[in-house]
Amino acid sequence: MKHVDIFTDGACQGNPGPGGWGAVLKYGGHEKEISGGEKQTTNNRMELTAAIEALKLLKEPCEVSLYSDSQYVCNGLKLGWAKKWQQSGWMRNKKEPALNPDLWQELLDLYDKHKIDVFWVKGHAGHPENERCDSLAVNAAAKFS
Repeated sequence: MKHVDIFTDGACQGNPGPGGWGAVLKYGGHEKEISGGEKQTTNNRMELTAAIEALKLLKEPCEVSLYSDSQYVCNGLKLGWAKKWQQSGWMRNKKEPALNPDLWQELLDLYDKHKIDVFWVKGHAGHPENERCDSLAVNAAAKFS
């Protein structure tokens, strides 16, 4: 299996508000930057979208190191929160629905196609790829404000 490093970030001007996402993919000596956004969204939706859009670019099953500064994304995958929500009909508990089930479903489908290790990185702490992703996300969000 090929090994790909993926770095992601999401941003929102207001929450909800105009949002953007950014990702950097690294494979061998190659790098690819991608970004996008929406006029009315939330930060968590942009964090999820960054991971989804990056994983969608992979043309075959890969070993992936996925880096995010979002505890929501990291814990949702690493701690199995999203799979538990899915199994319980997208409910967090008996009274509260899980948020963003559409994106979580898409991310789980992609997650199952690859061998993914998830790593949390502290945001705005000088991590070079995280800073690049943040810049991509903020610039994408600005296009919708």
